[in-house]
Amino acid sequence: MGNHEFKKKFGQNFLKDESLLTEIVKISGIMSDDVVVEIGAGMGALTSVLSKFAKKVYSFEIDSDLFEFLENKFLNTNVQFVFEDIMNFCDEKLNQLVGGHFKLVANLPYYVTSPIITRFLKNKNMDSLTVMVQEEVADRIIAKPKSKDYGVLTIICSLFGEPEKALRVNRSYFTPVPKVDSAVIKIERKDPEFEISEKFISFIKQAFSMRRKKLSSNLSGLGISKPELESLLTKLGHSSEARAEELSLSEFKELYELIYDKML
Repeated sequence: MGNHEFKKKFGQNFLKDESLLTEIVKISGIMSDDVVVEIGAGMGALTSVLSKFAKKVYSFEIDSDLFEFLENKFLNTNVQFVFEDIMNFCDEKLNQLVGGHFKLVANLPYYVTSPIITRFLKNKNMDSLTVMVQEEVADRIIAKPKSKDYGVLTIICSLFGEPEKALRVNRSYFTPVPKVDSAVIKIERKDPEFEISEKFISFIKQAFSMRRKKLSSNLSGLGISKPELESLLTKLGHSSEARAEELSLSEFKELYELIYDKML
């Protein structure tokens, strides 16, 4: 399968270095009784290492051209392939397939990174998430308030755990070689300290919708006036001119509750 035609539309960049792959699996903390969901089997290099550590591996691959190669390579092993787009495979169906709790491991293409991370963090059956992402995305995930990288993805990830940038991976390890370096992000999932609704997620997205604008301007479409919003920000100890990146997660939670209490 050395002549596989890499497909740009699937964001295919494969890893082959076994020592690096083993390090990634060790970071994920997978044990012999763990069930693993892998997204993006590729040529099966990471899949092979996962299968040595885990009880069972359910590996999703969108490229049907790899079907015969992967099925033959992992015949009579603890790996089961699902040749479907994971984003079209609903959580209920996935939970039925794996039969309980699982750990997620993936080398994610850029175009689906945020949707996959956001979706799986909401799944109570997922115990942890260990994903390879572009380094700039990793920096956004672990960013602190008042930094340029701090944003929606930062808030969503911190709702469900404490993201860790566990490993930096130079672009030279990939085939074909991408234009940027990557990093491994690890999140041990925990249930949020307060109830997360789609309404709250929409509120966060609205807050960051135009980063250069004042937070009171971004949120003024929620049915509350700018002066009232500025007053609430002052109550939280912020300037009425504050922008979204200045607020911590706990402050966003408090602001959200203050706004919707005022609107009742």
